[in-house]
Formats: sequence, C-alpha cells, structure tokens
Amino acid sequence: MPTSHPRGLPTGDAGGPTDDAPDAHDAHGAPDALFGLDELRTGPEPRTSGKPLFRDSAEARRMLAVREIHAEPGAAASPRGKQILAAFPDAEVIPVDSHWRIPDLHGNKGNAERWVRIKSTVLVLGEKKTLTVRPNGRSADWIAPGAANGCAMACSYCYVPRRKGYANPITVFTNIDRMIARLRRHVVEQGPKREPNQCDPAAWVYDIGENNDASVDALISENTADLVHAFTQWPTAKASFATKFVNPDLLLLDPRGRTRIRFSVMPPDDSRLLDIRTSPVEERIAAAGDFLEAGYEVHFNLSPVVIRPGWEQAWAELLQHMDDVLPTGVKEQAAAEVIMLTHNRDLHDVNMEWHPRAEEAIWRPDLQQAKRSENGGWNVRYRNAVKAEAVETVRRLVAAHAPWLTVRYAF
Repeated sequence: MPTSHPRGLPTGDAGGPTDDAPDAHDAHGAPDALFGLDELRTGPEPRTSGKPLFRDSAEARRMLAVREIHAEPGAAASPRGKQILAAFPDAEVIPVDSHWRIPDLHGNKGNAERWVRIKSTVLVLGEKKTLTVRPNGRSADWIAPGAANGCAMACSYCYVPRRKGYANPITVFTNIDRMIARLRRHVVEQGPKREPNQCDPAAWVYDIGENNDASVDALISENTADLVHAFTQWPTAKASFATKFVNPDLLLLDPRGRTRIRFSVMPPDDSRLLDIRTSPVEERIAAAGDFLEAGYEVHFNLSPVVIRPGWEQAWAELLQHMDDVLPTGVKEQAAAEVIMLTHNRDLHDVNMEWHPRAEEAIWRPDLQQAKRSENGGWNVRYRNAVKAEAVETVRRLVAAHAPWLTVRYAF
C-alpha cells in the first residue's frame, strides 16, 4: 500500500461501465519495486499544524453524513477499503457485485427528488479495473485513471451524473496502489517533456480529478494524499485537479510544486444558485495564497460562464475582486481556463425534480443548440455565434480587470 498519512483514518472516474474490464496495459502481480512503491511507503510525513483535522469537523460531517456504503467485496476487504469502513463505523455496509450496477441507485428515477440527500448519506466502494491514461491537451496532457467518481457537492450543471443515472454519490476506488503503479510506468515511458505547450512548459501534466473533486475525496480516504505524494517522486510530471471545495487538510501535505490545484470560480450570485454544497467563491479565492505557500501551484477555472442578464458586469466584478485580494505570488504564476456552460437534456429533467430555479438560468433553448458528446449522448451548448461573442467578452474582461491572468484556453 502507499504510505498512510495521519489525517484521521486508522493507519494500516471517466470509464463508465468499461471500469469492469481489465486493462491490458496494467501489470498484475508486478513487484512493488518495479513501480517505486517502496518510495511511497517511506516518503516524508506531512506537515502537522497542531490543530484538529478539518475532516473530523462538524462541517465535514455535514458534507458527508454517510449512512450506507455499497461495497464490492474486494474493495471492502482491501487495506484502503478497511480504512474507509473504519472511518464510518455507523454506516450500513451493503455488498454489491459492481459499483456501476446498483439498482437502488442507478437508473432509479425516484432518486431525483433525493438528489442532495443521496450525495451526503451514500458512499460506494469499488475497484477500478480499467487503468487507462488518456490524452487530453487542454488543461492537462493526460487524464489519469480516476481514484473516484461522483461528488458530495451538487452543482446543477455537472456532467458526471449523466453516466450514473439519477444518483451520483461518490464512488471511491480502493486499489490506489495499482493506479499509482500505472501512472508511474506511464511517466517513465514519456521521458522528459521536449517542448513547452499550453498545459505546462516543462512537466507532463496529469489530471487526477476528471470525474470527481479530489479535495472532497480527501475527507474520505488517503487517495488524494497518496497521489500528491507520488508526484513528488516524478520530476518530469505534475498532478492537476479542479475543485470548488476548500479543504484545509490538503495544506498539511507536501506537494513540492508537483501538484496544481485549480480553483473553479464564477460570480457569487451564480454560484449560490448553481454550485450547491460548495465552498463560497470568496473562500476559494482567499485560499489561493495559503495553497501557494503550502507548495501547490495555484491556477483558476473561470467556469462555467453562464449567459444571463447582467453576466458581463458580474464577471467584471469577480475579476476585479480577484485582482484586489490575491497576493502577488499567486498572480505571478496563475493561469486559467475559460469554459462556457454545457448542459444536457437528461440532467435538465433531473434538475427539474429538485432544483428548477437553476434551470431558469442554464436551460436556454433560445441561446443553445444540440451537440453530440464523445460518449454518444446529446448535450446542449450555446450557439456558435453566441458562444464566440461571449468568449471574446470574457477575454476582454480578463485583460481589463486581471491582466496578470494568462488564459490557457477558452471554449
């Protein structure tokens, strides 16, 4: 197992249904030394603050008041699975054959009315069988095998629920050692980065949170901590994840500049309507200096940009606020992505069951057009001319109010 971190537990995904298939590129049964896992076991201890851990606080337990844990037998029996079960001793453990096929959760339309409650009270444990590293080229060079999918937060525009069907609690994958082994081999295969690109001038960047929020996941297990530590061992690579949740426990790790945290921000009024159960935008911005000081690279996602009456002024005020409060050190290394809202008809129907007010802002047939997604479903996005004009507006606002913020890409 990777090294344990003293953060409240006893010591000791993008794939969809294809997670149930083995990966031909993974090395089953290979000795740990081949992948450098001995280094992970003996890595440096994280910093200590002398204060109680945030994950043990009342606020964290409100976020995750777990009462049911649906667990694959192998996941429950694994060292990481045992740690998680010990952290929630009062939860009912329900054996399941597959983390993707849980009839009471997936495909049950009645769960739409319990959308937020399920996110808080239900947890799923599984083993990730497909350990594919996929090319990206936008915010990261590669998408790493996800250590989790789903989220305890409830952003009304989130794309992940579209794959899980009317419920989207966190699924934690307990075989983190195999994921880290796969990543290490991939990093070694790439060798040094020969040319700079928009992802990073020198390091290969791996997104470790495509279908999850790694900051929230750190309230449950050491998966995030193990990944952060793993990347400190790989001088040619860097981890990256986006988050809308400020978890102070991450400040106790020692990322040594090898993990990039991307705080997603939007105008506070939009966030209060659309970003349910997330940290306030002002808190995310205020945390940037602390995370930089702790050894993280700190970037931002301006995401999603929602077109509504007054949206231009709202974004101007947000960018001005960032310019006013962010330390010089954050500004000197910051970059951002601009992501326009993409929505989905099925998710719209779900949202109408639990949060119809959000749909007044994000379901705009007068401005949107259908788009076939990579997995074959139909999404809706702003029409080409509307989107192009809005992207140019955001670029202009950044140049006027936060000229220090490099826009990596906008779409």
